This record gives sequence, structure tokens and C-alpha cells, in this order.
Amino acid sequence: MTPYLEITDLQVEFPTQDGTVRAVQGLSYALPLGRTLAIVGESGSGKSVSSMAVMGLHDPRSTRITGSIKVGGKEIVGMSERNLMAFRGADASMIFQDPQSSLHPYFTIGDQIMESYRAHHRVSRKTAKARAIEMLDRVGIPNPGRRVDQYPHEFSGGMRQRAMIAMALVNDPKLLIADEPTTALDVTVQAQILDLIADLQRDFGSAVVFITHDLGVVAEIADDVLVMYAGNAVEHGPVKQILGTPLHPYTWGLLESIPAVSGTPGPLHPIPGSPPSLLAVPNGCAFHPRCEFRDRVADGLCGEKLPDLVARTADPDRLSRCHLTGPDRIFETDILPRLP
Repeated sequence: MTPYLEITDLQVEFPTQDGTVRAVQGLSYALPLGRTLAIVGESGSGKSVSSMAVMGLHDPRSTRITGSIKVGGKEIVGMSERNLMAFRGADASMIFQDPQSSLHPYFTIGDQIMESYRAHHRVSRKTAKARAIEMLDRVGIPNPGRRVDQYPHEFSGGMRQRAMIAMALVNDPKLLIADEPTTALDVTVQAQILDLIADLQRDFGSAVVFITHDLGVVAEIADDVLVMYAGNAVEHGPVKQILGTPLHPYTWGLLESIPAVSGTPGPLHPIPGSPPSLLAVPNGCAFHPRCEFRDRVADGLCGEKLPDLVARTADPDRLSRCHLTGPDRIFETDILPRLP
């Protein structure tokens, strides 16, 4: 359980003419090999920005990054571009949300996988092509010996995503970041991609960070969940506890926005309002303007002081960033059976 990915007090800011966009504020978590961490939250909560920082993909000329990101003991913050090029693909890889825009239309699928492999291995083109065919076969592409010479437009959406996974795993990285890899796919292909990622994780023993909006996917694939809001982690813990008995009002709101798939359908309870602008994050708890429980905390503390992300129950693995001393609401049944 030694952490392979360890993030400590990460802050990512983007200076603009209108002010500083505080995209990630004081994020800390650790992930060992063999486990999957799902990061969830509304758009703009900092999920993708924090993961791109792990890969060293932010332009240092327009980004301020402080804190620590260690992958396999290597410090990523402040690493030179030359060392980052050696790090990406070998130690950590990323599957992006839209394979159509991530794959180059002028080069064959095989050429793009081979380029990734040859960047880290001194091998001939023939050897690299054999490795590309092997990986396409491993991710379930039919007739990989023929498909390796085809272009992205000749692949379906699901096959392009499989090709992206093959490219990400061709160098056997120990950390895989999947940024909403099933968003543009139909339900059947989504299930296949999720099964594929789970199978490959078992085979490679990788640590997986899975970014998604879909809590049904979280229930299926994750070991742990990190809930983010306005650049902060607001809840962190094992998937069954987070989805079954959430401690933070924002997590409650996300779960109550899911329609029931069985039994008598009841009214949805959407979270009121909209996420705050990261140019002007509210004082105190950023969620308090939308929180229905803010009046239960004395002296207006929610609007004045940002709570710490600490254990608020007897379970040390259950962390919550909320001034409430304990859960104000207990679900009558576990939320997991309700998830689509």
C-alpha cells in the first residue's frame, strides 16, 4: 500500500487579464499500485486540471504550480521538459476524453503507437510494429495485423478509444489516468471499455485515476472516490462508504440528482444554483452559497472559514471538508442499487 502517486498541497493557478483563476487549491491524496481512484465533480471543479499537472502538461509560461507531485518517488513539479518527456508514457500515461481529436488524422494508428514505443525503447521499426500489433490485439481490436495500417477515421468511436488505451499502455506505465474515456460512447461500448481497463489494471498492476461525471461508472470500477468542488477536495474515502453514506452536502446533492432505476420513482433534488467562478471563489466553504445545511452551523462559520479535510467519523479513511460534525441525513437504503 505504499503510494505510487502522492500529491501534497497542490495548487494550480492561471493568471489572466481578469484576475487569477484558482483552478486547484491545496489538493492532497495518495494512490498505491493496484487501486483505482475515481475523481468526480461538476465541470470546472479541477479534476482534469489536477491530472494534467500530474502529467506535466501545463505550459509553465502561463501556469503557476506549487506543492508536490511525486510519481514513483520522482518529483514532477519543477521537472525539466527533457525529463518530463522521458517520464510521460514510461512512468505514467493518460487516456484523453475525445480520441477523435487526440489521434492525428494524417498518421496510421500503428505509426502513432509505434512512435510512443520508440520514444522510450531503442528498437527497429519492425519490432515496434510487432509491439503495436500485440497491443491492438490485447485491447480487443479485431484483425490487428490489418488494422495497424489504418487511419483513425477508419475506426469506430469505441475502436479509437481502444487504440488510445493501447497507446497509453504500450510502455507498461505504472500510473494510468483516464479522463472521462467513456463519455462519447454508447452504453454497450462503455461497459466493454470499463471491463478492458479493469482487466488491463489486473494484468499490469497499475494505479488508475479515473475522472468521470457518471456515478454509475464510479460504483462499478472504483476502489476509492475523491469528490472535488471549486478546486478543493471535499470528500475522500472508499467507494461503498462514499456512495452509501456520504458526509458532505455536495456529495449528497450529486447522489440525489440521480433518478431511481427501479421501484417507485420519486422527485429529483437538484443542487440549487451554479458552481462559482474560479476567479472569485466564495470565502469559507466554497459550497456554502448552495448548501441547504449552512444554517445548521453556528455563527455563520461556513461563510468565514474553510474547513479542513479531516476524518469526521471513527473511520480514519473517511475524510470530509465540512463544518457539520456528522451526517445530518442517513439514506434509508444503500445508494448503490439505485445507480444506473
